[in-house]
Amino acid sequence: MKSIRFHEFGNADVLRFEEAPKPTINDNEVLIQLKAASLNHLDIWVRSGTRERNTPLPHIPGSDGAGIVAEVGKQVSVPLGNVASVKVGERVLISPGLSCGECSYCKQQRENLCSQYRVLGTRESGTYAEFVQLPARNVFPIPEKINFNEAAAFPLVFLTAYHMLITLAQLQEGETVLIHGAGSGVGIAAIQIAKLFNAKIITTAGSDEKLQQAKNLGADEVINYNEKNFSDEVKRITDRKGVDVVFEHIGGDVFEKSIFLLRKGGRLVTCGATKGYEAKLDLRYLYSRHLTLLGSFMGTSNDLKSVLALLAEGKLKPIIDSVFPLAKAADAQRRMEERKQFGKIILEI
Repeated sequence: MKSIRFHEFGNADVLRFEEAPKPTINDNEVLIQLKAASLNHLDIWVRSGTRERNTPLPHIPGSDGAGIVAEVGKQVSVPLGNVASVKVGERVLISPGLSCGECSYCKQQRENLCSQYRVLGTRESGTYAEFVQLPARNVFPIPEKINFNEAAAFPLVFLTAYHMLITLAQLQEGETVLIHGAGSGVGIAAIQIAKLFNAKIITTAGSDEKLQQAKNLGADEVINYNEKNFSDEVKRITDRKGVDVVFEHIGGDVFEKSIFLLRKGGRLVTCGATKGYEAKLDLRYLYSRHLTLLGSFMGTSNDLKSVLALLAEGKLKPIIDSVFPLAKAADAQRRMEERKQFGKIILEI
């Protein structure tokens, strides 16, 4: 099968468009003939070796994808919870979180707490290819009127944002939320979800163009962090009262400054540290103001079912920045690294 693989860690130049063995499936797995994959920053970290050194080489990256069921394992014939059954020819999208399926967390449908939880494309071969194998419980039917590119753009970022804002931070109607990184996939998802739950949204980005697009999605107030100090601006916008929730995935000094923007009883939820892993925290400020810090990694199958229902109802919409052929995956990753995009970058297969 055609694929994108890398044989060593490095920059985008290590990505090769080449033939790779077609996967074979176990009895509880399905084989998906992929039609589209979407990029995540995780793909870059895996390729560069900065976050995941347990990746076997050569390796096919990619966590998000959508396509058609090509083969079904012998034991995949009973209701699975995600779909009534998985059938050859069905249009499906991928739930990118892999777990053991047997531990107490998995049985409680809290899969992202499983000790074996990981993301597709970090250790196992991912979605930058014509075919991918995965457990049957990790496929969901694509809602009607949603095409393959949109389906591939949806799962990881909307699952992550929903789990952060609704499941963990329990965002309420009328609350004010600060969403960092309006141009990122997870930031775009968070804006839409927060708007749907009738929150007041303040968001940040590095260009006026991205901020205008964020306003079109429902952001109430926008801040260009390259022109103004986001902390000062949030204080001005809120009349120094602060925000109820901070949606954070940058880390470093952004994390540190954001804590001081929370009003009493506020919650900060974070899922990443693209700017730095370490941050200082004054514990006195934390406990005296009754603040809550929440760490989040992906989400659960129930979270994904919830956001897929909203997608099917037309209340959420994946935003696609650009589309590349599979052979041009290196160019697609370079666009992401240059932070030029607003929305998801797609590989058509």
